[in-house]
Amino acid sequence: MNKDMSSLIEQAAQRMVQLREAGVDLPETPARAQPAPPQAIPQPAPPPVPQVALQAAASSRRVEIDLEALALAGIVSPNAPRSRIADQFRVIKRPLIANALGKGAAVVAKGNLIVVTSALPGEGKTFTAINLAMSIATELDCTVMLVDADVSRPSVMRVLGLPPGPGLLDMVQDESLNMSDFLLRTNIDKLTVLPSGTQHPRATELLASDAMTRLLDAMAKRYPDRIIVFDSPPLLLATESQVLASHMGQVVVVVQAEKTSQSTVLQALATIESCPVKLMLLNQARTAATEGYGYGYGYGYGSGSEPQLA
Repeated sequence: MNKDMSSLIEQAAQRMVQLREAGVDLPETPARAQPAPPQAIPQPAPPPVPQVALQAAASSRRVEIDLEALALAGIVSPNAPRSRIADQFRVIKRPLIANALGKGAAVVAKGNLIVVTSALPGEGKTFTAINLAMSIATELDCTVMLVDADVSRPSVMRVLGLPPGPGLLDMVQDESLNMSDFLLRTNIDKLTVLPSGTQHPRATELLASDAMTRLLDAMAKRYPDRIIVFDSPPLLLATESQVLASHMGQVVVVVQAEKTSQSTVLQALATIESCPVKLMLLNQARTAATEGYGYGYGYGYGSGSEPQLA
């Protein structure tokens, strides 16, 4: 700033002082403008969640099983008081679990895949499969998956009081599907359920396909501590059960006492001759000690061996 400009400013300031002293009203010095408050920087909206992830989360459902209703129907419940049928399944499951976890007398390939079947309908195979899975669910060192593999006449979901839905057959048809999207988590911590899936006119061919073999291999290897129990069709009623049994490490054959003839049982056993481990359960067998009904059981190991009833 030069001297002339400074002199003019000083003279103006003195003149204003003189005017005020003389009583002349002068406008106040305008207030210095206040700076505007800083504007908030707009934040970008969060990216949308991928739709595929939402669909996967939504399809992984948790279902409630009515345990009281099952107990009334004679089904083992993890929290139910000790019962005779619960004790029987403790005995029945022990060698199956040992084979499944590689702790048996011999190593059993795919020992954690267990199929429950019968010679004819109405012998109690579904009742046995559900009770076996429920009993295994009480174990501390393993979990269990119950698969409704009776693809022609699925019964597991109905007995458990659960609605049918996509499952096993859908995964065989489309190998890109994720199993976790079809598994149903239950209010029993260590039990999951896989429905039979959408019915298909060529169900036998699907179960005999390479895709089914790959699926079962993946199921057997995915979780070493998971035992998978399949409820399959009767051996002499549908060829699906014979195909399914050929993929299993262990086969449980349920025989209704005083109903199924010996020749029928032998005919059924002949269809699974190549299966490595077979367990025969005699359902509704009268026991002399209590005059009640229960299970008799026996085992067979190796190709061609026949279980002997205890």
